[in-house]
Amino acid sequence: MHETTEQIRNFLQFITLQFISHPDEAQLMVSEVTEDHIRFRLVLNRADVAILIGRNGFTASAIRNVLKAAAIRDGINATLQIVSVEEEKQRLTAIEAGEAVEQGYEEKAHDETDDEHLEEI
Repeated sequence: MHETTEQIRNFLQFITLQFISHPDEAQLMVSEVTEDHIRFRLVLNRADVAILIGRNGFTASAIRNVLKAAAIRDGINATLQIVSVEEEKQRLTAIEAGEAVEQGYEEKAHDETDDEHLEEI
């Protein structure tokens, strides 16, 4: 699964850099949640989030479809969350305060303790 994770990570880094204006603020984090589930969290400047999501979410949907297709080829489920720097700070503050945090995307709710395995890449 590590090889698939690396390939998807490289794809996300490449495609993201084609769209965003503030690469210095971008963070791509990955968590291997289970042996067959990878979760990516892309943290961007607020303006870059809007650009990457695109009109009616079409750009983000296309990126997610390619990501999922690449993962499924190896029998892995992959998800991508795109958030702003501000949203990520709020989420981390809520986690530190012990508050429940809504996911806000298509992935099922999970135990926030597995976020300690997220790695900045």
